[in-house]
Amino acid sequence: MSGVSLDGIVKAYGAVQVVHGIDLEVQEKEFVVLVGPSGCGKSTTLRMIAGLEEITDGELKIDGRLVNRVAPKDRDVAMVFQNYALYPHLNVSENIAFGLRIRKEPKDRIAASVEEVAGILGLTEYLDRRPADLSGGQRQRVAMGRAIVRRPKVFLFDEPLSNLDAKLRTQMRAEIKRLHNRLGVTSVYVTHDQVEAMTLADRIVVMNDGRIEQIGTPMELFLNPANMFVAEFLGAPPMNMVQAEIVAGEGQPAAQFQGHRIALPKIDSLQNAVGRHVTVGIRPEFAEIADDSVAGRVGIDIDLVETLGSEALIHASLAGKPFVIRTDTVGQMAKLDHVSGFTVPPHLIRVFDSETGRALAGQVTAA
Repeated sequence: MSGVSLDGIVKAYGAVQVVHGIDLEVQEKEFVVLVGPSGCGKSTTLRMIAGLEEITDGELKIDGRLVNRVAPKDRDVAMVFQNYALYPHLNVSENIAFGLRIRKEPKDRIAASVEEVAGILGLTEYLDRRPADLSGGQRQRVAMGRAIVRRPKVFLFDEPLSNLDAKLRTQMRAEIKRLHNRLGVTSVYVTHDQVEAMTLADRIVVMNDGRIEQIGTPMELFLNPANMFVAEFLGAPPMNMVQAEIVAGEGQPAAQFQGHRIALPKIDSLQNAVGRHVTVGIRPEFAEIADDSVAGRVGIDIDLVETLGSEALIHASLAGKPFVIRTDTVGQMAKLDHVSGFTVPPHLIRVFDSETGRALAGQVTAA
């Protein structure tokens, strides 16, 4: 089983601890993405898996084998870096084959492996070119080819798309996902881009300040963030947050703030919290524009409307705070500038403790 196990992993530089005892199990053939803001410890964690950083405390196992003191070359992992790290004087074929040549593999096997990998990555016609003659996306494919040709137990990706433009990032995301589906190799991928995390991952690990905030599938984290940090980090635009008080409603609890009232999910944790001050979270995608005739409508003041083709972002103010609604443009462009309110299904509202930031409300399913 070529999984990766982190048990109480700590990294400290002298008296400064940057990774605080994290636990993570990456299953065989799983694609796990570590995501979080700069300085959260995600790249340091990846480098500890690779053996490029020493582990201060805890146990790291790859394929069930303790590797804390094992050299990087003996861990059977392959890493793809942000800056490609290609040899400029070697052509594509030689760059891909470099690791096999260092290991003194037979020439016929090297040639066959390079040909196979080049076919997988669409690089066959570029094998005689040097890196300077390639586009950014082609260079990144060569870097991935150099990792693939070794047939490692684990692939490690350290923000591999950061140097590409937006169009190439989209293309390379799709290529990486197809490649993982085809090869089925255990992969750990680091990024600060939540779009990459949502589109690539089987599971996402959200990190903050050297700690794991939440682990789950992309939709689990999007629909049911464990705390306000995860709620605001995942999602573009991020979740709207409104300070409110829980009050008794008509058959179900409600959130009340500055003359407004929004019905909340019918769950015990909220029904038993009447009078408690909370933070109500509403995804821009779940707020539905509504006119004065709609029951339960919450009034807002429009600041501007951003049109994004098939969708639009309505930037508004609610209780003196920014509030964003994401909505379709088709068939309703003419009325977007005149939106005066919204509704939101109660079961899609998240409620957080204002002091701890932890979620109070129950689970939403993606069905």
